[in-house]
Amino acid sequence: MSTPILFLPGFWHGSWCWSEVQAHLTHTGRTTLAVDMAGHGLRAQWPRSITKRPFVPQDFAEEVSPMAGIGLDQAGDLLVAQIERLGRGRPVTVVAHSMGGAVLTRAAEQAPRLVAHAVYLTAYMPASGVPALEYTRMPESDGNLVPAALLGDPGATGVLRLDVLSGDPAYRDLLREAFCADVDPVTAEAALGMLTPDSPVGIGMETTTLTRRGWGSVPRTYIKCARDMAVRPALQARFIAEADAAFPGNPTATAALDASHSPFLSMPGEVARIVAGIG
Repeated sequence: MSTPILFLPGFWHGSWCWSEVQAHLTHTGRTTLAVDMAGHGLRAQWPRSITKRPFVPQDFAEEVSPMAGIGLDQAGDLLVAQIERLGRGRPVTVVAHSMGGAVLTRAAEQAPRLVAHAVYLTAYMPASGVPALEYTRMPESDGNLVPAALLGDPGATGVLRLDVLSGDPAYRDLLREAFCADVDPVTAEAALGMLTPDSPVGIGMETTTLTRRGWGSVPRTYIKCARDMAVRPALQARFIAEADAAFPGNPTATAALDASHSPFLSMPGEVARIVAGIG
């Protein structure tokens, strides 16, 4: 019997980003659920300064986020609860995007019996004891456009902050290139309009210790995206190599898409086809 499928978005995104993939899966009869990560989507709180008029850029860059205290423990616990709610005693296939991968890794280590298959869609898949955000400083991350879009000091605000309401054409072009370069312009602009400004830095700075009986025992698939300007192809390859070196008895299956960072928007049918063949 096929397992239910749970979809987890990454930083700044919400459950909305999976709607087209879920629509393509409808005919398969699979039960699907898209959820929000802790501090994201309907669980997000926005800094007050972003909607203050007149807008004061310095206030926005310096305001401590109402979500500054959220970390990987909270995000992982929430995901485990969401998996349990969907599975109701059955293991679930979990598909995570981008920084959602770090949360999936924590949940699978914490409750491996609940995860039938861990699917990383151009996602962070950090090695044991390594913070996910540490990878953004590695050579394999060269060309990552996201850091240029960040505002303020994460150490002071507690978050990685984007000005999602910016009207600056150059800044909006940067966001499009970073997240959805191959998405049609109308859909891309709509998607950017649904991003939340703050993602808690603690989710990316805290670590998970991986064990053979925990995360190392869960079957996993990594879906590579060849044109990703946020999680670079060389970094995707590093995640796979590190996981396979640590747990050679449970190698990573792979699939590939000629896509940017948001294939759930640019080619949802292809994402659905790959996911439908898993679990």
